[in-house]
Amino acid sequence: MVDWGLSYLLSYAFFRPDNNGFATLTIFAVTQLLFLLVANGSLGHLIFGLRVVPVVPGYLGLWRPLVRTLLLCLFIPAVIYDKDQRGLHDRWAGTVLVRR
Repeated sequence: MVDWGLSYLLSYAFFRPDNNGFATLTIFAVTQLLFLLVANGSLGHLIFGLRVVPVVPGYLGLWRPLVRTLLLCLFIPAVIYDKDQRGLHDRWAGTVLVRR
C-alpha cells in the first residue's frame, strides 16, 4: 500500500490526473526494481522492517528482482499464495520476505 500510494502521488504530480493508470504502474515497477536492487526491499518494506532475500542464501542478483517486479505488476500472482504465505511472485522468483 505504501509503495502504490507513493507511485500514485508521483504520477498524479507529473502526469495528467485523468489518465495516469499506466504511469502509476510504471513508476511502481521502476521504484520496486531499483529499491530491490539497492536495498533488498521496497520503500514500504524498509519502513516496516522487512527485506527480500533469496531462498538459497547468496546474492539477490538482477533476475530475481526483475521477475518479482514483473509478476507483482500482474497482481494475480501476488494474491495467490502457498501454505507458507509466500505469494507466487516470491515463489517463482525464488525469494522470501523476512523481518530485518
